[in-house]
Amino acid sequence: MTSGPWIVGDTVVKAMFRTVSGYSVTDGSRKWSLRMPSSLCAAPSQPTADGKIVFGIKTGTADDALCNSLQMVDLTTGKAGWRKTYRRQGAWDLLSDVSMAINGDTVTVGRTSRTDAFRVSDGAVLFGELPGNCQPFGFASGPVAIAATSCQTAADDHKEQQVQRIDPVTGKVQWTYKVKKGWEVAQFYSVSPLVVSLKQEDKWAIIVLNENGTYRSQLVGGTDDYGTKCGGDLLTEGKNLDNCLGVAADDRMVYLATKPAEDDLTPTNNVVAFDLNTGQARWKAAAPAGQTLMPIRTEGGRLLMYLAAGKNKGGGIASLPPTGGTPQMVLRHPAAASMVERGFFDSRVAYQNGRCLLMHARISGIDDEDEKSMKSMAGFGS
Repeated sequence: MTSGPWIVGDTVVKAMFRTVSGYSVTDGSRKWSLRMPSSLCAAPSQPTADGKIVFGIKTGTADDALCNSLQMVDLTTGKAGWRKTYRRQGAWDLLSDVSMAINGDTVTVGRTSRTDAFRVSDGAVLFGELPGNCQPFGFASGPVAIAATSCQTAADDHKEQQVQRIDPVTGKVQWTYKVKKGWEVAQFYSVSPLVVSLKQEDKWAIIVLNENGTYRSQLVGGTDDYGTKCGGDLLTEGKNLDNCLGVAADDRMVYLATKPAEDDLTPTNNVVAFDLNTGQARWKAAAPAGQTLMPIRTEGGRLLMYLAAGKNKGGGIASLPPTGGTPQMVLRHPAAASMVERGFFDSRVAYQNGRCLLMHARISGIDDEDEKSMKSMAGFGS
């Protein structure tokens, strides 16, 4: 399992196997490394504002060890903080993947049947099982604590679900949006604005909610096939609800990337912008021939996207204004590095202060030595 990258000041941090390491964003030199007592099994997508994070680690080194221990780490210094275990009980809980998120000074550890919340700064317990038969099974990291909750039904199938805003300190529910019966909350594509991916067997819907939890719109996707990739698609351990690639949103639009044709030897795709108020597609922008675009985030009114490297073509960071048009390059990676860059397939991308960092979502090889020799992260820019 790999987690990250997280950028804290001039340090970029990755977590892999049993080690968390910090590197200089300038030259990639290692600044610190922290060995964990056992394997990492979960991690939030974001640290706190002051650079602290809590990792999920296994309680031992045996193959059947549970993911029920927590380790706080200061990503600025690489120093370990508090460590504690939490109780997992019952079939639903023991078989569930773990979803972690950070909201302010709260870290939540969600499973199918409940969520436990702890204070990041000192590990104090904030809340556990909430009153009633509806329990959160995952939160999205960010300034507002948005949760997906599942309600126990007579059929015991956990199919009645909700989206809730919950106070991250007390666990008090502030508002509830009831998802149509039979649909499940799959991912939070954005918290502000609140964009939610819903799934039902082989069906998919994307809805937009207002700040108070009321319905705003549903995206009308048309005939295009969209290429968001989330935790399960990336074969990562854990089940965070806020770790998708290929989607971004601002106060006017939701941006999605289409899937390139599977039989295309030189794949390319489009980015489509949807109006938040109506759900209708407003415009479509094409990637350069033989390359694909993936929305990362919006900044200063522009959509920032990762342009994947093509054959003898470097990738980079491109942007689009709210009106669409032709993507403009913000940072172009050298063509000489295209082979290395193309090796980072379905990679996580971080772009900050003129630097682009690519990191494998998962490392896999023929054997342990092969995995250890693989490049896990690459940096571009200055």
